[in-house]
Amino acid sequence: VQLQASGGGLVQAGDSLRLSCAASGRTENIVGMGWFRQPSGKEREFVAAIGWSSGIIYYADSVKGRFTISKDNAKNTVFLQMNSLKPEDTAVYYCAVTLTWITSGPRNYDHWGQGTLVTVSS
Repeated sequence: VQLQASGGGLVQAGDSLRLSCAASGRTENIVGMGWFRQPSGKEREFVAAIGWSSGIIYYADSVKGRFTISKDNAKNTVFLQMNSLKPEDTAVYYCAVTLTWITSGPRNYDHWGQGTLVTVSS
């Protein structure tokens, strides 16, 4: 599975941004897709995940109520709508695919996109 993430950019605090991640290849094996982020100098952290068939959704506490994950199975694409952005949301955002089960642990994800930078200025 190959993943292509897009939609990052520079925004001000309080603004919104939508990230997209398009999957290609053996997409029939996808169990779930997730978004992770990695602030500069810090570890990669879980943001949100969605079950590819089930539609079950998980969010990190830090983004609940502000971020929304969704998917378009016909286009093999997952989205991350980010509202009320804060400077602490600044990070490289990665999409990832799990072929087994959906968790918040990055080690459980089998394929990763290249990352897209989101910068939120105060």
